[in-house]
Amino acid sequence: MPRRLCDLKRGPAMLDANLDLMGHIFNQTPYLVVWVSWLMAVNTMSVLFVARHVEARWVLGAWLVNLPLMTVLFDSVGFVRLLGLSHIVVWTPLLIYLWTRRAECDLKTGFGKWAMALFLSNGLSLAIDYVDIVRYMMGDGSLPQ
Repeated sequence: MPRRLCDLKRGPAMLDANLDLMGHIFNQTPYLVVWVSWLMAVNTMSVLFVARHVEARWVLGAWLVNLPLMTVLFDSVGFVRLLGLSHIVVWTPLLIYLWTRRAECDLKTGFGKWAMALFLSNGLSLAIDYVDIVRYMMGDGSLPQ
């Protein structure tokens, strides 16, 4: 039975749900653990550029929305392929925005290299997430526990 994130009697339920989600993720194959760790790192690196680049501020904002959104999804439906919906909702518009700002990302700078790594990483993750959503809708929703 899903937890109620707003049940104050349970204490920090959102933190509990997030730790539970991370436990499921880090019990997956080493490749998936490395991939998720990379996504977390490359998105978190946005803090290095927020002072000078509006694009990094949007990435950080998306990251701060995605984390609780995925936690609420996990708490509601469990560890299933539908979790990719949080990336789809948050990162699709983010990547469209970043694409329109690509002229601002000089690949000779640290910011430009980070922006390209982030765009490619989140883009690949989105491709996987869209496939997972289709698989979920076709009845193949479970992920390895």
